[in-house]
This record gives sequence, C-alpha cells and structure tokens, in this order.
Amino acid sequence: MPLSRAEIATPSGERLMNRLCKHWAHELEVEHSDQEAKIIFGSGTCLMRADDETLIVALETLEEGHLDELEGVVERHLVRMAGDEALVIIWEN
Repeated sequence: MPLSRAEIATPSGERLMNRLCKHWAHELEVEHSDQEAKIIFGSGTCLMRADDETLIVALETLEEGHLDELEGVVERHLVRMAGDEALVIIWEN
C-alpha cells in the first residue's frame, strides 16, 4: 500500500486536526479524540496525531495514483484551517 507522511511543526496541531475532522464529518467516516484522528476517504485513509509542537499526518491509499491526490486535498484543507499561520508541509513517501 502506498504511504505518505508529513510532520508539521505547529503549536496548533490539535485545533487544526479537530477543525478538519468537524469539516469532513458530514460526508466522510471520521473518528477522533483530543490527540488522534482517522478520516476515511473513498481513495484512502488519513491518520493524524497532535502534540504541543507537531501535527503528524499519515496517508495510506490502495493505488499509487491516489496518493498525490489525497496529499493535495489534505494539504489544501490544513492550510485553509490554519488561517494566518504559515504551515510547512513536506510529504515523505
């Protein structure tokens, strides 16, 4: 299974993760607690873990072609949820 991962330095990881989960909960299967989340897309799964300084995002898809697409979707939404906070997101796969 193709995998991709990003460690995002941010003091707002928990807030970003929660906002993202609430945003997608009306159309996707979402499970989340204060520090962990799982969002199931049609093309793959997004796992997130937040602490005081970092938001870790891991993506898993069935097909390689879906990985870039899912990275883009998650990244655009995280940037939008961050507002004025500049996020540096570097995907490793």
